[in-house]
Amino acid sequence: MPGTIDALPSKTPTNGPDPILLTLFANRFMSVAEAMGRSLQQTSISTNIKERLDFSCALFAPDGDLVANAPFIPIHLGSMSFAVKYQMNLHRATLKEGDVLMTNSPHAGGSHLPDITIITPVFDSNTKEIIFFTASRGHHADIGGILPGSMPPTSVNIFEEGAEIESFKIVDGGVFDHDGLVEYMVDKPSQYPGSSGCRNIRDVESDLKAQIAANHKGIQLIHAIVEDYGLSTVQEYMYHIRANAEMSVRNLIRDVAKRAGSNVLNAIDYLDDGSPISLRVEINEVDGSAVLDFDGTGYEVRGNLNAPISVVHSAVIYCMRAMLDLDIPLNAGCLVPLEIKIPPKSLLSPSRTAAVCGGNVLTSQRIVDVVLKAFHAAAASQGCTNNLTFGTGGKDKDGKAIAGWGYYETIAGGSGAGPGWHGTDGVHTHITNTRIGDVEILERRYPLMLHRFGLRHGSAGLGRWHGGEGVTRELEFLEPMQVSILSERRTRQPYGMEGGGPGAMGRNTWVKHLRTEDGDLSPNMQYSTTPTREINIGGKATVWMGKGDRLVIETPGGGAWGIDEDAVHGKKDLAAHVTAWEPRGSIAERAAAQAGF
Repeated sequence: MPGTIDALPSKTPTNGPDPILLTLFANRFMSVAEAMGRSLQQTSISTNIKERLDFSCALFAPDGDLVANAPFIPIHLGSMSFAVKYQMNLHRATLKEGDVLMTNSPHAGGSHLPDITIITPVFDSNTKEIIFFTASRGHHADIGGILPGSMPPTSVNIFEEGAEIESFKIVDGGVFDHDGLVEYMVDKPSQYPGSSGCRNIRDVESDLKAQIAANHKGIQLIHAIVEDYGLSTVQEYMYHIRANAEMSVRNLIRDVAKRAGSNVLNAIDYLDDGSPISLRVEINEVDGSAVLDFDGTGYEVRGNLNAPISVVHSAVIYCMRAMLDLDIPLNAGCLVPLEIKIPPKSLLSPSRTAAVCGGNVLTSQRIVDVVLKAFHAAAASQGCTNNLTFGTGGKDKDGKAIAGWGYYETIAGGSGAGPGWHGTDGVHTHITNTRIGDVEILERRYPLMLHRFGLRHGSAGLGRWHGGEGVTRELEFLEPMQVSILSERRTRQPYGMEGGGPGAMGRNTWVKHLRTEDGDLSPNMQYSTTPTREINIGGKATVWMGKGDRLVIETPGGGAWGIDEDAVHGKKDLAAHVTAWEPRGSIAERAAAQAGF
């Protein structure tokens, strides 16, 4: 029968695993996801996926639970399981070989709309039953909406953020549905007032085909593993791996309660608009389980900082895995000992049409800060992803669609310190784990010039173990275009722990040329140089940049851990821990690979 789910072994294996086979299968499953990722990177064409690596690939059990992943984007990996289960339940009886599903709706397990998930069932060669799912999720630079880049800082409902797709069979029996894709990505989103369809459908379609190919690569490798060991052994060790992760998290929870001297933990932090995110953790020391209750979290907001439930689970599973000092794959077992309670009508359980593009990238960071604070694990990192988008095209003032393009990037900051380590300078923290585009590629492909990109000295929190420094990134736009910034920690500092100082807040400054046509330059005045204004545009803004205007983004630093009197009074060299600079980035990695060939 098409779409039949293969009979599953017990999720709690009765026989103990062979430790050698357990390690072998854990690495084989992870290698499948890694190979999928390499395929996706090599066959994609967008800067977002090919250079910035803003994608994830993973392997899922026939019941939709996460089995294994490579170290891609944490916020993708926890929520992808929700998407797989939603599609599995929706199409359970109709899936057949050659079918590929596409979705991005937060209601259907998505994170935010630019993150499009491609899901492919894996059928047994003999029984034709579903034995696994492969899935990939990539952030696409533009999927329509009111602004280029599809991350509008001012969106108040999901229709302004671009194309929303609950479920679309992008490949049906091996046939790619181009017309259906255009309908979902271009025609439907443009029907909403003020919104456009995808501004560059050719690039998006190409990257979606790369995701489909990556999933197929995973299917081939899964079949190879099944052929080597047999399906029953493969699925048995799939659940052994999950049981191992579950046991590891239970031991972690018991250890936390022991160190804290209490089985109740509390923490609260706030978004820049004052919305609280509150957490109470109640630990059962006997079985190593815990209830994470977010009661007291603020109401759904009118803006886009609402986070879907799947994003909350992603942040929690990331924290559990990050606190484990064990080399195990992140999988569904990490969540088994946890019960997550989310209050209805809160910003962590938003209504179906609520705007969410900022919740996935900003609120998720605050959830991580709150969880790590409750578990007393580390000081706050920058707590932001500093989302920058710019581009052209969309609807003009007469409602006419104009072809264009969009670009999106996230910018590093400082990471938080902990008991025994300094924070790291200029790094993507927690849920992002992406690169930033190389300057050569950025300036070659887009009409801008990068003036400055370096550490923001003095932004780190001071303490026994000091936080990491944020960065400064200054861009000049060489032609007029719409530029948007979506950021947090612009009014509230990243907290320190155990008396450590907080990291510095971020700041976004528009260096604007004075122009006669803007009314801020008198035509009768003579100037030796072009005068400028420096305007703090706040954490969330969209600006029409003129030619020659610049945007200076100063990202937050990380919080410190513990009190250090010498550092507080400026007697210690805060850069003493920094090792010699080493070249990093795709160009340096390519050179290293060529040298080692």
